[in-house]
Amino acid sequence: MLTPDTLKNYIASALPCTHIELEGDGQHFYATIVSAEFAGLSMIKQHQKVYAALGDRMKAEVHALSMKTYSPEQWAAQATKG
Repeated sequence: MLTPDTLKNYIASALPCTHIELEGDGQHFYATIVSAEFAGLSMIKQHQKVYAALGDRMKAEVHALSMKTYSPEQWAAQATKG
């Protein structure tokens, strides 16, 4: 069964991230991902980058992935709202 740590490592190995939080039960996962690669991109384009990083694993190993993606600037602005 796929673990949150394994999925986190898959993402981090293919996409440079400054922050990743990942929770899940082996099939359904919830992620918060911060990467400079997301700067200037729409949320859809940011999510597509994560899907590309996971490649075929999205078809075979990951049943569902809900995510929030941020550039470092967006993440910093989010943190100040809290």
